[in-house]
Amino acid sequence: MAFCTQAVILILSVLIVSWCKPSYGAGIAIYWGQNGNEGTLAATCNSGNYQFVNVAFLSAFGNGQTPVLNLAGHCNPSANTCTGLSADIKACQGKGIKVLLSIGGASGAYSLSSADDARQVASYIWNNFLGGQSSSRPLGDAILDGVDFDIEAGSGQFWDDLARALNGFRQQKKVYLAAAPQCPFPDAHLDTAIKTGLFDYVWVQFYNNPPCQYSGNANNLLSAWSQWTTVQANQVFLGLPAAPEAANSGGFIPADVLTSQVLPSVKNSPKYGGVMLWNKQFDNGYSAAIKGSV
Repeated sequence: MAFCTQAVILILSVLIVSWCKPSYGAGIAIYWGQNGNEGTLAATCNSGNYQFVNVAFLSAFGNGQTPVLNLAGHCNPSANTCTGLSADIKACQGKGIKVLLSIGGASGAYSLSSADDARQVASYIWNNFLGGQSSSRPLGDAILDGVDFDIEAGSGQFWDDLARALNGFRQQKKVYLAAAPQCPFPDAHLDTAIKTGLFDYVWVQFYNNPPCQYSGNANNLLSAWSQWTTVQANQVFLGLPAAPEAANSGGFIPADVLTSQVLPSVKNSPKYGGVMLWNKQFDNGYSAAIKGSV
């Protein structure tokens, strides 16, 4: 009888934990590619700190431009030296890490002129970075998991068309879509795209935005966070600078403050997916300090 009682208690305990625990695991997303001194992509994934890596940036595309991949000092796409990253990408994916191509950035030369232009850009990305085929794949034969929209310039037009066009390839292979809006809600560039409901991950930039970032207290941040968790996306991430130097206009949260004062509130949302960090160059221990609490 005692054995049966213990067994029932154990089963009930497991059920309670499973009911209370979200059906997904939270993780850390990191941007990699904008500083040649930040270490290799392989080392980034080998750290064990990240579940997502955004390879940044495809900084020029659209409006008839020849697309340009800019990975700072890591390699030179025009000299075909970035194809060596293919092995690193596959190694990351072998660890269960999703590797996405980040398009845009704060200083890129990109724009979309029409819905047809968006479809052409989607086809280029599919054939050169995702599951399609091209004789000029900048990162070699590795197939990235998806695309991150870090759109910080130009208008908000046609990004929804780009999202739909990329999602259109899903019958051949799932294309994960991520967006990195600024924390003022709604985002000036990505609002229409996010409203398509096609984005798996929305990692909101709660930095370089004084009205909605941490500034000695988290009141403004939490107010904005409550708005962002209403968007049509599978998961919403808290985007933060990995060091004070990573965000000239502020938003850095000390690791102990983040884990004790901010994350407990943020994690109350069922859409909470984790933390996004900008960027690998500045992450000298921050992700390691917070990953146990994410």
